[in-house]
Amino acid sequence: MTTTVLFQRARVIDPRNGVDGVRDVLVTDGRVAQVSEAPLPAPKDARVVDAKDQWLVPGFIDLHVHLREPGEEGKETVLTGCRAAVAGGFTGVVAMPNTKVVNDSALVTELVLSRARDADLCHVYPAGAITKGLKGEELSEAGELIGAGCVALTDDGRPVMNAGLMRRVLQYATQFDVPVMVHEEDLTLSAGGAMHEGATSTRLGLRGIPSSAEVAMVARDLVLLEETKGRLHVAHVSCEGSVRLIREAKKRGLRVTCEVAPHHFTLDDRAVGDYDTHAKMAPPLRSDVDVRALREALVDGTVDAIATDHAPHGVSDKLVEFEKGINGIVGLETSLGLTLALVHEGVLTPRRAVELLSDGPARVFGLPGGHLAPGAPADITLVSPSEEWTVDAHRFYSRSRNTPFHGRTLKGRVTQTWVGGRCVFEDGQLKESR
Repeated sequence: MTTTVLFQRARVIDPRNGVDGVRDVLVTDGRVAQVSEAPLPAPKDARVVDAKDQWLVPGFIDLHVHLREPGEEGKETVLTGCRAAVAGGFTGVVAMPNTKVVNDSALVTELVLSRARDADLCHVYPAGAITKGLKGEELSEAGELIGAGCVALTDDGRPVMNAGLMRRVLQYATQFDVPVMVHEEDLTLSAGGAMHEGATSTRLGLRGIPSSAEVAMVARDLVLLEETKGRLHVAHVSCEGSVRLIREAKKRGLRVTCEVAPHHFTLDDRAVGDYDTHAKMAPPLRSDVDVRALREALVDGTVDAIATDHAPHGVSDKLVEFEKGINGIVGLETSLGLTLALVHEGVLTPRRAVELLSDGPARVFGLPGGHLAPGAPADITLVSPSEEWTVDAHRFYSRSRNTPFHGRTLKGRVTQTWVGGRCVFEDGQLKESR
């Protein structure tokens, strides 16, 4: 295997280190060795990559991915999820614990990590469950989970409705300095709802989920956070009210971070159209006012990361009445194009877009990578920023096809993904070691 790689004349965008310009990048033994404004001579036996007119950026990191293994391998596996990840430019993903065998024990954590080693494509960082069985009744063994390799605690997919229990986990997690990641939904407000409460839900005759179902829980948990001095990460923020509360909390010095999914800053509730279950998710697509607020929060730094909430489901899960459809869409292979749409529209700068996909996520969960300083892991994504392509769900590397973006034309595509100095995806093809 080639251990030395020279990327020539790429536009290197490295937000953490303030780099944005044409550079050569030398990689040796899986790490960044040099980033040079001047052209570098090619070492003997090095692979030379002509990266002119491409962006060379830190490998993307997704804080919110459902790999479905163990338990629902028909929808996704660690292997197929990793394939989708590197095809989308992601060199690291955080695996949610709400599998059918819940990751509430070291045994399940070790299984996920073992499957990731077998896949040998990208870094997989497991998240452990806050409560045993995700039942919201009894705290899981956080110390055991973190010791086995979990990087965060979350009951994602379900809110922690018990405020006393939520307070205890925030206190307990401070011993390990890991974030508590929360799915914010007051079930007494959302119960029976199928989409955002608004004009579209009224037209379709569907029971709506008010924004307050999310905002009220964000407010509660920020109060608990201030009292416990813990670390809170708010998953898939969807509402203007949530953004406002998080922005104010950050100004007051609370240790709160948050993520936004591409579908929430791209689509509003009108995408449900005539009962399209591919536009059904939790939290639901919100109003155009919320979409504008999310975009503003991406720009001003309130949002720390773009995360896909990649949620694979089978065809039969979506070919049902809207109310019965399972929430969620796949997102790993469309995330870059949807994010760069904001760049092409002038909403985000290229540097801010790259930061939200790489350095921001790395900082939030304290993960390796996210930058290209000498000595950093050679986790690198090459991007052709102006290449147009049409989303074809049938060609996804993911095992599932549930996306509302099938047929949409996007601009900006991953050309190569490198993990630890090894090319794992190139020109639309996987480069698997096995």
